[in-house]
Amino acid sequence: MRLSIVIPVYNEKSTLEELVARVVAVEIGMEREIILVDDGSTDGTRELYPAIQARWPQQKFIVKLQDRNRGKGAAVRAGFELATGDLVLIQDADLEYDPQDYPRLLKPICDGNADVVFGSRFVGSEAHRVHLFWHLVGNRLLTLLSNMMTNLTLTDMETCYKVFRIEVIRSMKLVSNTFTIEPELTAKVARGKWRVYEVGISYAGRDYAEGKKITWRDGCRALWAILRFRYN
Repeated sequence: MRLSIVIPVYNEKSTLEELVARVVAVEIGMEREIILVDDGSTDGTRELYPAIQARWPQQKFIVKLQDRNRGKGAAVRAGFELATGDLVLIQDADLEYDPQDYPRLLKPICDGNADVVFGSRFVGSEAHRVHLFWHLVGNRLLTLLSNMMTNLTLTDMETCYKVFRIEVIRSMKLVSNTFTIEPELTAKVARGKWRVYEVGISYAGRDYAEGKKITWRDGCRALWAILRFRYN
């Protein structure tokens, strides 16, 4: 089996190389390809890719440079199109999510029980940074509404960590360009009647001074997207 790790990147010069080092280091028991989709970075991130590829010459990298900043959803969709693995995992380019959680995320699919796995920041015993109360409230409200529309019982619809069998990805026509990719993926997975599992993950969330990009405006867009993708 091969795992395709899709990493949307936008202005992550300070974290990207360390993130890739963590992705390369984790033991997953299968071949992997790392797909880096740069969504129009302007902070010098784009200069890092040759050095990253030279540092790990045995690792397969696919680098795609978007012509301009289009949004996380557009970067994720571009990465999906390039994926050749049996499984596809989404990984943010910051250091909020720990690749050491990969074995836990992959296990339900590798055991034959799941088609899709969500990594939840709100269940399990893994370490979580404690901060940003209103971000938590907004996330849980969006997850509740998403569950009402999809009849799923997720605790963290907005999580970055989502793993799919490649058949799931190929079955969906995705259109989101922004952070609304999260509710769109959730709605279309539910509509496809795929087997969904959720596992607890660790989380080292950033605050806005440290580079966090999602805002309340994205929450409003996600609210509309939940309704839109339920009926469209």
